[in-house]
Amino acid sequence: MIRTVHASDIGRVRSVNEDSVWIGATRHGYTLGIIADGMGGHQAGETASRLALETMRNNLDGLEPELQDEALRDALSAAILEANSTVFREASGDDKYHNMGTTVVAVLLNGSNGYIGHIGDSRAYLIKDSAAVQLTEDHTLVNELFKNGQISVEELDNHPRRNVLTRALGTDAEVEVDMAPIALLPGEILLLCSDGLSNFVTNEHLGKVAGIHEISLEERADRLLQLALLAGGGDNISVALLEHHGEAAVPETKEWD
Repeated sequence: MIRTVHASDIGRVRSVNEDSVWIGATRHGYTLGIIADGMGGHQAGETASRLALETMRNNLDGLEPELQDEALRDALSAAILEANSTVFREASGDDKYHNMGTTVVAVLLNGSNGYIGHIGDSRAYLIKDSAAVQLTEDHTLVNELFKNGQISVEELDNHPRRNVLTRALGTDAEVEVDMAPIALLPGEILLLCSDGLSNFVTNEHLGKVAGIHEISLEERADRLLQLALLAGGGDNISVALLEHHGEAAVPETKEWD
């Protein structure tokens, strides 16, 4: 029913890929997708995103089968909060990891229904009829300024402090997780990405490329990466695509490794 793919690229500027990305099936058949974009220096950022992803995967792999609605929500939220504690504890115990943290955007599905959880500015989009609708709200300074009417929509992409986060995973002992339900209909696609994609590729192009059903999900993911690279590739780029193919489709999710 749900076909998935994920891809990541170091970009044209960075020396290390601080993004961690994974998507696949848990032991009892839930679909789990995670993108984490680390920060705090190349070693610290890479460590933060890896720790967050590994903690969440380990936490959610053993979920009992056939959980519904609020149980799925609670499980995903708890996994993200555990990841926050893990990264914060590691950062507090080693000077070289001081102030490290990461964004996270994740989805947990039972069939085609589930929840999205996120912290930071990695995003989730719904792709429908070749249009991209952003489902998450960036936890950034510029977004707060925009909501308060202090800057215009045109200034969002060019503000000198556009990369300043107001919320991140692992930088504080406690953090709030934004949660939202998701129900994919046949033909719809959920796109998860780091800001290395969303900062360089417009919503219009995200929708058009991810919505090309005549080519494989793998090719669509690669085309999105190439668009970000052609636009400068100024950051690490990560994307995950989850496509609802209807009841008769054969899932292409990767097995847990």
